[in-house]
Amino acid sequence: MNKEDFEKVVEEQINRCREVLIIKAREYATEDRLHNFKIAGVMEGIGPIKALAGMMAKHTVSIYDMCGSGEIYDIAKWDEKITDHINYLLLLRALVEDVMIMIEESRSDRP
Repeated sequence: MNKEDFEKVVEEQINRCREVLIIKAREYATEDRLHNFKIAGVMEGIGPIKALAGMMAKHTVSIYDMCGSGEIYDIAKWDEKITDHINYLLLLRALVEDVMIMIEESRSDRP
């Protein structure tokens, strides 16, 4: 694949990720975009990062199964799975930052 085609694939993928994150935010999120992971963590007695990792595992397994199946999948199926997985990684990045901010705030509250 030449440089121009590769850059087009990357740009299209980034746009898909952004579009899905915006749509899903309307469906799932509250004012706190990471709300679902925090509440899922509380419900499961784990931290929000582990809750996200558990949800992301389903997507990882699905992609792994597709890669190993030997089947031919249409590009729409690949786009869906890859986009979901990238978006979970983006959400993880945001959640890690959110948790780090909370840790820093709790440290600064100490006497």
